[in-house]
Amino acid sequence: MKIFLNFIILCSIITCVVAQDNNITEKAIKKAMEQEKKFAKEQRFYQGDEYNLKDSEIDPKSLSKIKAIEPEYDFDMDTGVYDD
Repeated sequence: MKIFLNFIILCSIITCVVAQDNNITEKAIKKAMEQEKKFAKEQRFYQGDEYNLKDSEIDPKSLSKIKAIEPEYDFDMDTGVYDD
């Protein structure tokens, strides 16, 4: 009788483990499918084939009006802050 009872308990444990494993597998598949959808959407955005960016281009003629900023090469760490 104990052997039969142990056998029933063992079978029920195995059944629960297999059912839980199938549930985990289904969740993993759903998660992977969601990630693939997100990746496909992002790829479409990053490739930019669907976007017209002509409105955002800068006219090269307008760049000639901008004054060039020259760097200041007279920086010296020995003067200013450390003077007594």
